Amino acid sequence: MKQFTSVQDVADVNALVQEALALKRDPLLYQHLGQGKTLGLVFMNPSLRTRVSTQLAAYNLGMQVVVLNADKDNWALEFQDGAVMRHQTVEHIRDAAAVFGSYFDVLGVRCFPALQSRDDDYSEHIMRQFIEHSGLPYLSLESATLHPLQSLADAMTIQEHRPKHRPKVVLTWAPHIKPIPHAVANSFAEWMHRLDVEFVVTHPEGYELDSRYTQNATIEYNQQKALQDADFVYVKNWSSYEQYGKVLTEDPSWLLTEGHFAQAPNAKIMHCLPVRRNVELSDEILDGPRSLVQQQAKNRIFAAQAVLKNLKSS
Repeated sequence: MKQFTSVQDVADVNALVQEALALKRDPLLYQHLGQGKTLGLVFMNPSLRTRVSTQLAAYNLGMQVVVLNADKDNWALEFQDGAVMRHQTVEHIRDAAAVFGSYFDVLGVRCFPALQSRDDDYSEHIMRQFIEHSGLPYLSLESATLHPLQSLADAMTIQEHRPKHRPKVVLTWAPHIKPIPHAVANSFAEWMHRLDVEFVVTHPEGYELDSRYTQNATIEYNQQKALQDADFVYVKNWSSYEQYGKVLTEDPSWLLTEGHFAQAPNAKIMHCLPVRRNVELSDEILDGPRSLVQQQAKNRIFAAQAVLKNLKSS
């Protein structure tokens, strides 16, 4: 695997999930594999779990790690070809990424969308520039449209708690106080299509995701109907795709409480974190026996470890 930017880079999703679960059982099994190798992590946006879990994953493999906060630790980057750099940007991505290519063995970058232009964000221009100009094996730490490391950890969590029957997995929109990117929701939908699950997406009208990611899912606008007989319920906010980046409603009835689960008594709850308590999810759910949220967070380490183990130079 030369890069990990989406599920499309994974030849066998089930095999990768099983490998990550094996690493969870024995994290230091390959502790010498990365000796003499350096992982560069560039964060253009805030991070807690992605940053720490990826560092721990690299250490478990014996790798060295260098972390850069792009808004604090290095010069402001220019991403436009042919730019006349007379303004705030100081260094072009062509030069910075080429330097990374000579310093690191693997590069990971986290970048969010601007939520202003759908075409710009969905072109993944920033991620593509880092890949092209560094020439390194590339690990997406979240991009403008996808978050594959989170989705691999989610797939691990579902596998660990999978019932004997084919599970019903529901992705439900939740309220939020501001516009939120589509990356986690898009990515979760993309990965669920590669697993043997019944997959349902539920949200208010106007919050339809890019159909490239949900074309094989059942779309249900009635949340209560969608939740019936669910085994796993993934809670996530996202802004509108058609009215790009807009908040169309903050309907508090979509906040999940125990009262939503009369017809899904065994449902387990998932969320990628961070979560706005009692806006997206109630305390009683997050702190109760349904919650798999902390297990998902722990699985982030071994998801990243499995990917790093498989990333290879061409």
